[in-house]
Amino acid sequence: MEKLLWQASEKRRKQSNLVKYHSYLKKSYSINFDYEYDSLFNWSIAKPNLFWTSLLSYLDISYSGNENPAISESENIYDKKFFPNLKLSYSENIINNLNSIPILYVNEIGFKKYYSKEEVIHKVNLVAKYLRSIGVKKGDRVVGIVTNNAETLISFLAVNSIGAVWSSCSPDFGEQAILDRFSQIEPKILFYSSSYMYGGKKFKILEKIKNVESKLNTLEVSICIDYSQKDKSFIDEKLNFFEENNRELSELSFERCQFNDPMYILYSSGTTGKPKCIVHNTGGPLIQHLKEQQLHCEICENDKLFYFTTCGWMMWNWLISGLASKATVVLYEGSPFFPHQDSLFKVAEEEEITCFGTSAKFIDALRNSQIQISNKYKLSKLKTILSTGSPLVSESFNYVYSNIKQDVHLASISGGTDIVSCFVGGDPTGAVFSGEIQCECLGVDVDIFNEDGVSTQQKGELVCKSAIPSMPIGFWDDVNKEKYIKSYFSKFPNIWTQGDYAIKTANKGFIIFGRSDSTLNPGGIRIGTAEIYRSVEKLEDINESIVVGQEWNDDVRIILFITLKAKSHLNDKLVANIKENIKNSTSIRHVPAKIIQVTDIPRTRSGKIAELTVRDIINGKKVKNMEALANPECLTEYENIEELDY
Repeated sequence: MEKLLWQASEKRRKQSNLVKYHSYLKKSYSINFDYEYDSLFNWSIAKPNLFWTSLLSYLDISYSGNENPAISESENIYDKKFFPNLKLSYSENIINNLNSIPILYVNEIGFKKYYSKEEVIHKVNLVAKYLRSIGVKKGDRVVGIVTNNAETLISFLAVNSIGAVWSSCSPDFGEQAILDRFSQIEPKILFYSSSYMYGGKKFKILEKIKNVESKLNTLEVSICIDYSQKDKSFIDEKLNFFEENNRELSELSFERCQFNDPMYILYSSGTTGKPKCIVHNTGGPLIQHLKEQQLHCEICENDKLFYFTTCGWMMWNWLISGLASKATVVLYEGSPFFPHQDSLFKVAEEEEITCFGTSAKFIDALRNSQIQISNKYKLSKLKTILSTGSPLVSESFNYVYSNIKQDVHLASISGGTDIVSCFVGGDPTGAVFSGEIQCECLGVDVDIFNEDGVSTQQKGELVCKSAIPSMPIGFWDDVNKEKYIKSYFSKFPNIWTQGDYAIKTANKGFIIFGRSDSTLNPGGIRIGTAEIYRSVEKLEDINESIVVGQEWNDDVRIILFITLKAKSHLNDKLVANIKENIKNSTSIRHVPAKIIQVTDIPRTRSGKIAELTVRDIINGKKVKNMEALANPECLTEYENIEELDY
């Protein structure tokens, strides 16, 4: 059993939103059980119609129409629709719940800007009025190549207020990566940033924008959201809304859409081909995000919610929903490690952030550098730390409590771009055990299946056995949902397969061992890659690693690539130490056949290590989409390695 690291105090438990929600259910729906998370979860699965309907009122979601039925009748999970007789506007629910200072923008060089409620509403109105004047209407696609700033958020809210469909990429994406995404959805309008900053450098992208514009044949108007006089000659007829604060405007109006009408389009990573365009509905993300933020992350009115993300990752969509919980969202642009490795915690201290979200790899990097955050920052207002993107290893759990803050709810959360929300996550009223995700999220019928599609207490496939409102409408231009069904419902009939290799623990939590499609299979034994990472990256000499399977003699052998810290060298002693550590921590079957030093690890643009890409290279297969990678130049190091020939 894993080590207990944190337990919610009785005071914290009694004051939690989960307990308040339970009290609301007792009063409004006459439920007759005392509060325990397990009891509440089981009720949410047994009574899905009642559960989802109760959230509409408890979360104070504005809508019109009839909430019945909560879920349409259908044999197939992928055909079920939530609240088919209900209309709502995401933007309306945001605007109606803004606190007095809803947005704080911070960048890596220390510039900060606070946005008042009145300023946000005025600017959303300004942009929406212009978009309507040029003919933008419900269902039109509007795209952004944009940085994580207030103007991007305002632009999205304006687009959504009309009922148009939003989609965005981070400006560090390459030209072809942007075109691979946007060309599929035929956008009418483009918002863009003229530059972005990262690691102390400013990167101008106007030439890239020009090229993208010329190749998006459906594009009618482009709008620069960070207009500067210096670039005016280049930007012919581009508009600057964001300095016009004095224009008198009529009241902001909202187009209420059907719950299941499209709201935004996100993309798969594209590492195995052209990215899939995942179409999300209007109501599902809203109700899911508010549920997760308020009940699972304990976000309350006037809290400050931070998540390190770009506009090309689903966590941006998740973050901005915090406005509907009356929180202030903190938008950060730049490198998390510039000018110092602890720069984000300087922001957290100065701005009294209450919920701090980041990636597992960020926490791993701090641990590997032995940064002592708690010696420098008190973080007195910090209640919750969120981690996602990849499994958070036990050593990094321990690091958070030893070196960041002792009394904090560390919630490792896991879901996906596919559902733009979580399957498993945090319980602010419960216990945190090292290396474990605490629980299934309310209303999400998660299980672990073996290869025969039977529930198991062993390692297996993470699945979802019933519909949830943020499952996508489908993929863009996917006739009869063929690609959609193949992606999620082909392994087990009428069961959503997420593609994660996991186990449910004795503590009723979850450990995820990596992606199912990157699971190693030497001698027919399934091994999750995260099991090896946990063993390897605790060693002092190791900076980072990536492990893949190489086809070898009608079987598969494990190949481990490592990057080392400065002044460390891969020698026979270190190789033996790595193998011994893996064997002792896992089993003899986990020990790599080869350990090879490299200078860099390829990763996707959302920061995830690209295991499938490396696997394809060492097995002589063509890499289908280099543009999906943030650092494709490092791939040459993985080609034609002599040591893999014997």
